[in-house]
Amino acid sequence: MKAHEVTVRNFIIFRKVQMLFLEVTGTSAKPLKKLRRFTNMGYQDTYRLSTEQPDLFWAEVADNLHWYKKWDKVLDDTNAPFYRWFVGGQTNLCYNAVDRHALGSKRGQAAIIWESPESGQSRTLTYYQLYKEVNRFAGVLKNLGIGKGDRVVIYLPMVLEAAIAMLACARIGAIHSVVFAGFSYDSLAERIDDAKPKAILLADAGLRGGKVVPLKGIVDKAVDAAKHKVDHCIVLNRGYAEFDMTKGRDLDWEEALANKGENFVEPEAMDSSDPSYILYTSGTTGKPKGVVRDTGGHLVSLHNSMGQIYDVNDGDVYFSTSDIGWVVGHSYIVYAPLLKGTTTIMFEGTPIHPDPSIWWQIVERYGVTHIFSAPTAFRILRKHPEHYMTTYDRSSLKYLFLAGEPLDEPTWHWAADTLGVKVIDHYWQTETGWPIISNMPGVESLPIKPGSPTKPVVGYKLKVVDPDGNEVEKGKKGFLVIEPPLPPGNLLTVWGNDERYKNSYFGFFKDKLLYMTGDYGIEDEDGYFWVLGRADEVINVAGHRLGTREVEEVISSHPAVAEGMAIGVKDELKGQAIVCLIVVKEGHKPNDDNKNAIRNLIREKIGPVATPKEIKFVKMLPKTRSGKIMRRVIKAVAEGEQLGDVSTIEDGASIEEVIKAMEGLREELA
Repeated sequence: MKAHEVTVRNFIIFRKVQMLFLEVTGTSAKPLKKLRRFTNMGYQDTYRLSTEQPDLFWAEVADNLHWYKKWDKVLDDTNAPFYRWFVGGQTNLCYNAVDRHALGSKRGQAAIIWESPESGQSRTLTYYQLYKEVNRFAGVLKNLGIGKGDRVVIYLPMVLEAAIAMLACARIGAIHSVVFAGFSYDSLAERIDDAKPKAILLADAGLRGGKVVPLKGIVDKAVDAAKHKVDHCIVLNRGYAEFDMTKGRDLDWEEALANKGENFVEPEAMDSSDPSYILYTSGTTGKPKGVVRDTGGHLVSLHNSMGQIYDVNDGDVYFSTSDIGWVVGHSYIVYAPLLKGTTTIMFEGTPIHPDPSIWWQIVERYGVTHIFSAPTAFRILRKHPEHYMTTYDRSSLKYLFLAGEPLDEPTWHWAADTLGVKVIDHYWQTETGWPIISNMPGVESLPIKPGSPTKPVVGYKLKVVDPDGNEVEKGKKGFLVIEPPLPPGNLLTVWGNDERYKNSYFGFFKDKLLYMTGDYGIEDEDGYFWVLGRADEVINVAGHRLGTREVEEVISSHPAVAEGMAIGVKDELKGQAIVCLIVVKEGHKPNDDNKNAIRNLIREKIGPVATPKEIKFVKMLPKTRSGKIMRRVIKAVAEGEQLGDVSTIEDGASIEEVIKAMEGLREELA
C-alpha cells in the first residue's frame, strides 16, 4: 500500500472512531481543532480524501462555521443531478460572514476597504461597522415587506452599499440577483421578468474610466419594459446624474435608512439548500441562464477555498479586481474574504485610470498580500511601461491569481518576472462558484507549468473524454468534464427551469451522467490539466480542427503583441478560414513587417494549415464586462451578419473599431 493511501486510510479510521465515540457519549458533534489531522496532509492525500470520502472531508470542513442546526446528511445524491449538501442543516451566510467576526476578536479589524479613484474617495468599514450597516439596511428591506425567498435585483456600481445590500439580503433570507451596472435596459428587463423581484436597488450613476454612466434612466426604462411589476426602487443618490423619482415606487436610500432602518435584525435560519442568490450567465441560445446558488454548500466551499486554494491567513489583505456583477465579485470580493475574516478591497475603476499605476498604489498603501484578477487586465497592463508597476512598494504581495479565461504563457512570464511573485493560473466558472483547477498553496505548492492551471482542487473529479463520454489517453484532447457528484457550492439548478439545468450541463452524453464544462482540455502524464478554450470555439479548416487558443498562444508569444485573438469565418473553399485581430504594444507599429512575422510564426509553430487568411490590427477587442472576448460580435462583423444583443460590451467604440478593421475583409472572405 502506498504511503498516501495509508495516510488517508488512517484518517478515515480515526474519524469513524471519533464519530462513534461522540455518538455513544452524546458529546457535541463538533470536533476539536487538534483532531483535524487532514489539514496536515499534502495535496495528493487531501485530494484523495475529498473525492473518495467526501462526507468525511466536507463534514470536517463545515465544522469551522456556525450552524443553527447541524445537518442530518452531508450529501444527498438520491435525485441526481440535483445534488444537495448538508441536508437538514440550518445556517446563515451573513451571520458567518459578519456577525461571527464583528461580535468576536475581529470587531475592530478592517472588513472592507473601498477605493474609488474615479471619485477620488476611499472608505474603510471595520467588521463591527459593517455589522451595523448591514443590520440597518436589512431593516429597510424587512420593513418594505421583503423576506425569505423574495428576490431583490441589485443594479449598483462598485460602491460599499452594494456589498452591504448583498449581505442584508442574505441576513433576511432574500435572494439577491446582482446585475452588472451598465447592462442595457432590455437586458435588465429580461432579468426582472425571470427573477420577478420585489425591489430593485440602484444608484443615480456609476463611474468608469473617468466617465459618468447614468443608471437611473436605464432602470426606469427596464421597469417600464418588463412585464413583472416591481414594487420598490431604492435609489442611492451619489450626485453624479440628474434623475426623476417615481412617486409611490422610488425611495431615496438615505431616507429609507432613516425611516425604515433598524439597529438589529435577527438573521434568518436558512436551510442549507435554500437559494442564496441568482446570477445570470450567458447561454448558447442567447437567453441568459439564472444560476442558483445554495446557502450551506456555498459558505462551506468558499470558506475552505480561502485557506486551501488562496492560502489566506490572519493579517492578509485580499484584492479582487473584479466587479460584484460577476461571480468572482460575489465569491471573492464579498463572501469568501468576509467568511474567512480577512480584509477585502473593493475597487471602483479600471486598471489604467487615472494611469496604469493605480492598482500598485493600492498595493503599497494597504499592504495587499493577494491579488485576484483576469488575464485580460494584465494583457492591458502589459501594453504600458513596467515602471507603472515597479515604482511602488510591492513587498507585501505574496500571490497573483488569474482566472476568467485561458492564461497564455507569455503573459504568465511577464507578470511573474515583473512582479516577482508566484503567479497562479486557475480555472472555474460562474456555475461552480469557486475554482475547479488550481495550484493549492494552502495545502501544498506544486510545480507550476505555465499555461496549465495545474490539478483539480478538492472535490472535483475531472476527466477528459471523447464525444461518447469515454476517457481519452493522457496527452490527447477531449471534452473537459466533471464526474458527479459536484462538490459543495456548485449551482443548484437554473432558476425556474430544472430541465434546462439538466440539458445544459448533464445532457451532452447519451448514456453517461457527466457535467459538461463546455471546454476542451488535455490531461498530461503528470496529472496536470490544460484548458484549451470553449469546445464551440473550434476552427475547422479543410477538415483540420484547430482550437482558437492554439492559435492565440502563438500570437501572444510575438514581442509586438499585447493581445490577440483568432476566429474562424466562412470560406467557400476550406469551410472556414482563420482571421486574427491583434492589438500591439505601445512602441510597436501595426505594419506589414509585424503582420508577416506573426503569420510566419503561426506557420512555424502549428503548421501551414493554421496560416491566417487575414491579420488585422485594431486598437481594442470587443469584450464583455467580465473581460471575455465577444467572438460572436467579431464573427458576425466578419461574415456580414447582424450583431444581435451587445448589451454586455465593454466599450461600444471597440465594435466600431472592429467594423472599420473588417470593412475591407468581407469581400475577400466572400
